[in-house]
Amino acid sequence: MISSRLIVDRDFVISELDRRVFGTFVEHMGRCVYTGIYEPGHPTADERGFRRDVMELTRELGPTIVRYPGGNFLSGYNWEDGVGPKDKRPRRLDLAWYSTETNQFGTNEFMQWAQEVGVEPMFGVNLGTRGPDEARHFVEYCNHPYGTALSELRGEHGFAKPHDIKFWCLGNEMDGPWQICRKTAEEYGRTALETAKVMRMVDPTITLAACGSSTHDMPTYGEWEDTVLEHCFDQVDFISLHTYFENKHDSTEEFFGNIDVMDLFIKEIVAVADSVAARKHSQKRIMLSFDEWNVWYKARSIDDLRKPGWPEAPRLIEEVYNHEDALVNGGALITMMNNADRVKTACLAQLVNVIGPIMTEPGGPAWRQTIFYPFAHATRFAHGKVLRPVIDSPSYEAKTFPEIPYLCASVVDDEASGQTVIFALNRHLSEDMELKIELRSLGKDRSLVEAIELHHTNMKATNTKDAPNTVAPAKNANVKVEGESVVAKLKPGSWNVIVTKASDR
Repeated sequence: MISSRLIVDRDFVISELDRRVFGTFVEHMGRCVYTGIYEPGHPTADERGFRRDVMELTRELGPTIVRYPGGNFLSGYNWEDGVGPKDKRPRRLDLAWYSTETNQFGTNEFMQWAQEVGVEPMFGVNLGTRGPDEARHFVEYCNHPYGTALSELRGEHGFAKPHDIKFWCLGNEMDGPWQICRKTAEEYGRTALETAKVMRMVDPTITLAACGSSTHDMPTYGEWEDTVLEHCFDQVDFISLHTYFENKHDSTEEFFGNIDVMDLFIKEIVAVADSVAARKHSQKRIMLSFDEWNVWYKARSIDDLRKPGWPEAPRLIEEVYNHEDALVNGGALITMMNNADRVKTACLAQLVNVIGPIMTEPGGPAWRQTIFYPFAHATRFAHGKVLRPVIDSPSYEAKTFPEIPYLCASVVDDEASGQTVIFALNRHLSEDMELKIELRSLGKDRSLVEAIELHHTNMKATNTKDAPNTVAPAKNANVKVEGESVVAKLKPGSWNVIVTKASDR
């Protein structure tokens, strides 16, 4: 058994946790929309074609905000195609994923679905094939109350009340060679500036995110953010980050290093953004939107990315997640919470079927993938202020990251409820961890509310249609609370949630 120590103090706060960090992503790609959240004729479908089984699992997963409609799809999308009578909507070739888009699901359907499951919408505007004019028209259609051609058109489509969408993304991954109408940093920075200006003229209350680097290892990484923000700093609120974790060395120990690389990624982008602020003598701080993140490396062949013949809703990048994937995602959630002062929004990509925590079969069942559980635990329990963790843990050396502590942890304290929640990952694969936690100044009379562990002896274990509960959370009976201290035994390769409550606060 290895021993680790975790100390937090009520007076040492990173930040209030912005609950929008628990977002997800719905893109018109593969089966995320069609036979994912939308499947008319499915046994569970409601009168609008929304799968009730997927809505139920989405509520259980608990996302707070959902990004839509893309993704790479966004850079070739005409928003006008997805509104109005369905029998008049055009069928289009989707150049991003080499599919046929039927446009039977669009802006208004998404807003109905979002309201039904209780999530905030995060919309994107096309800055690939289109630009500022279409973007401001899109905002007007969605948000303007009445009295203009576009707001009245929305009313004709059955939505007299404005959608009032507050969070907007200025394009998607515009630095990527794969992107439809890719731009240089200079081109995109200027476009983002002018687009932001006219969108804010239509609705001054919106929040805007500019595109950052598509990955941490892009050739223009760092330089891209610096140039883009030099142009649009005054008009945007966020810069985006995207990352997909890969097990490049076929080693769980190396795979875990992605968590630490993500932390470095965040801190580097903060440094670049703040350097722009310094040059501009500005006290404004650009926040970070990690609006695409997940594990994705198994379903990466050309057959996973495209199918011949421009099919409708083909099976694309339907990653089957295992136990180690769930642990890495749990570590990513911990990392974002521990950077709560700057990471204010994040989206697990995507929600259903396409690298999703939820899987479905057309006409059949829906089930939870392994990565479902850490996310659902975080959305359920993480409320309040993130406390600064002091960790004393043995570590190991790796190629992915020089030194990796076996303990990865975050602590969130909710003064209103008196609950203090510990999220902890034991990255040792063969040893139990004895974890001693000191919750200083958080109430001496504490009790254990709940202790959950996600553990499996096989790191490659998966949940499938026929065996949907192979990897599932269980109670951890090896947790004791004594005054301000918590002592827990964490199994090797496990994700853990410990919920305590103080009665004297």
